[in-house]
Amino acid sequence: MASLIGVASSPFPTQTSHLLPSRSNSISSLIQLKRDSGRRLLLLPVNCSSRQVEDAQTESEPKVVASNTSADSSISAYSWCAALGGIGFLETSYLTYLKLTNSEAFCPVGDGGSCGDILNSSYSAVFGIPLPLIGMIAYGVVAVLGIQLGQKSMPLGIGEANGRLVLLGTSTSMAATSAYFLYILSTKFTGEFCPYCLASVLLSFGLFISSVKGLGFQEVQKDVGIQLLTVLLVVSTLNNSYNVSQPTNTSSAMAELEYFTTEITSESTPFAISLAKHLRSVGAKMYGAFWCSHCQEQKQMFGREAAKLLDYVECFPDGFKKGTYMANACQEAKLEGFPSWFINGEVLSGEKNLSELAELSGFDMKEFTEAK
Repeated sequence: MASLIGVASSPFPTQTSHLLPSRSNSISSLIQLKRDSGRRLLLLPVNCSSRQVEDAQTESEPKVVASNTSADSSISAYSWCAALGGIGFLETSYLTYLKLTNSEAFCPVGDGGSCGDILNSSYSAVFGIPLPLIGMIAYGVVAVLGIQLGQKSMPLGIGEANGRLVLLGTSTSMAATSAYFLYILSTKFTGEFCPYCLASVLLSFGLFISSVKGLGFQEVQKDVGIQLLTVLLVVSTLNNSYNVSQPTNTSSAMAELEYFTTEITSESTPFAISLAKHLRSVGAKMYGAFWCSHCQEQKQMFGREAAKLLDYVECFPDGFKKGTYMANACQEAKLEGFPSWFINGEVLSGEKNLSELAELSGFDMKEFTEAK
């Protein structure tokens, strides 16, 4: 009995106890397994949480890179706007100087005649305002906006979003104007070449593309209606301006004519000579065309000597042909017909009697009578 108890209570397992474990040992093993598994389950949330943090950090890194890339793209687009606007400003400043001083343009290709014919045509002004001057202002605005948007500092408290819209609207109007003039060049000036005009077209379209890139295509789509309205407004304004400045229907229906002069055969009276001197002294001018019969009749009223004393402006000094328009001085005077007189700041159309011209210009008949 004692030996049996000793074997059962022996601290060392025997071969029999190893092969056939007791029920208490099995229960204790299950309890230990549950404890181990419970500990492992408690560790699982910690591991998942760590992975989520790492995944969140990994996903956030590409978003930062994408944002920086977009910012760099915007800055690059506005830099292009500033550069192209600066080049356009220099070009239009040169053309504005030529227009205001009536100087001949330097044409790098050809004989130079094409540049002068196009730049001095009726299409070179909008309602009397030189087109290069308008372009110079537009290019200057675009250049300033490009610099300010690139530096993220807008003047006069204008927000960045509003600055982008102003840039888009300005470049859209410039591109529409360039497209309109490209059509004019191809239809009204066939066979002629104007490098300044083509350079302005390229600059305008380059500015439009750069402004669209800077604002973003999705944002541009939201303002398509405003852009279409801008294009319609530009085209309508140009059409109305050029319908007013075109030569009269009688001249447009004429065949090609070379410039010629008509001899004045009548003798001048002392009154006509004195009146002609007076008209010149007060700044009066007579506008006419070499093919205009009424202009010749007006000169015949003054006579040969007095007609030479008048300040006469020929509106077609190079003859008349398709694509040739009135001289700049005649366009700026906004003539309605020939002949026309400019007296005391007023344009008067049609032939005028000498006595009528004397009254309009303030010629003192008493002094003339006493001097006689």
